[in-house]
Amino acid sequence: MSVLITNIGELVTNDPEADDLLGVRSDAALVIDDGRVAWVGAPADAPAADEVVDADGRAVLPGFVDSHSHLVFAGDRAEEFRARMAGERYAAGGIRTTVAATRAATDAELADGVGRLVAEMRRQGTTSVEIKSGYGLTVADEARSLAVAARFTDDTTFLGAHVVPPEYDGDPTGYVELVTGPMLAAAAPHARWIDVFCETGAFDEDQARAVLAAGAAVGLRGRLHANQLGPGPGVQLAAELGLTAVDHCTYLTDQDVHALRESGTVATLLPGVEFSTRQPYPDARGLLDAGVRVALASDCNPGSSYTSSIPFCIALAVREMGMTPAEAVHAATAGGAAALGRADVGALVQGRRADVVLLEAPSHLHLAYRPGVPLVRQVWVAGEPL
Repeated sequence: MSVLITNIGELVTNDPEADDLLGVRSDAALVIDDGRVAWVGAPADAPAADEVVDADGRAVLPGFVDSHSHLVFAGDRAEEFRARMAGERYAAGGIRTTVAATRAATDAELADGVGRLVAEMRRQGTTSVEIKSGYGLTVADEARSLAVAARFTDDTTFLGAHVVPPEYDGDPTGYVELVTGPMLAAAAPHARWIDVFCETGAFDEDQARAVLAAGAAVGLRGRLHANQLGPGPGVQLAAELGLTAVDHCTYLTDQDVHALRESGTVATLLPGVEFSTRQPYPDARGLLDAGVRVALASDCNPGSSYTSSIPFCIALAVREMGMTPAEAVHAATAGGAAALGRADVGALVQGRRADVVLLEAPSHLHLAYRPGVPLVRQVWVAGEPL
């Protein structure tokens, strides 16, 4: 069934051929047919459709593409958040708390949790989401985590190299051998990507390189968590290997920024983390001014960023990271698509998947102008209304 959305006050297309960043069209209309954007133009020129939706001057934009999340977990870490807000420093060790709870959960309990969070995301305009494993850290638990994630998205990421689990204390080399051997073999059929937490307290450069190489050998594309907790080699490793994206990028040197620009690797920024940990926010302004491609994502996880809201992340990026509202919206849509190597989402131009968000607002500016307000009125995913 075809759908005509007409009387759109502001249509964000992200058309790469447009003169402005967002490809904004005023007084616009859009036709959805067979799950795709079939036509974009002026309301007076719109073709007939089976259903007509009157936007009545509201804004329409592409669905958000959340390119970094950790949704397969059990339990929560509210007590850790309380302690951190009382002044304790965040470190990667808190992940083990979630690992214990996740191992103890059933597949059905894990799937229920993912489904709840994906539904939250969709109500807030997220139409594409990447989901990582990383809270199982055994062969069986990583494989089942990815199998659960694959029920909700095609963009699944094997993150066995999240932290070294307790049973491998003192033997990180042995754990990397497990990750690159039996765990990878069990996980790869359920994954598109492979990821490593390359940080002090997690995995060093050589270990990260070995994990990424093993993933590439079985056809998994690489990405990295890097430079979140302090300066380190992760960003330059990602650039050297030509990874599609490197995520966090909180602590960067001039050499890191240069490497990102030259490699074309997307810097995925996760402001929900800095909000929840009180670390410094990434310098998005500096990255953009240097010509680095930037994406925004939620990093939804129970420890360092328990938010499923891309609108909230957009507001943080504008307020705390020096991005304009247009840059933040672009980073959360077209930028997220680039971070996932996706050419089918992130824009509302003819032929793209019809992932469409209708706002209860006249402009994309309101996403940052009215933080915390539920502005999403209606969502279509591949042309189907939620």
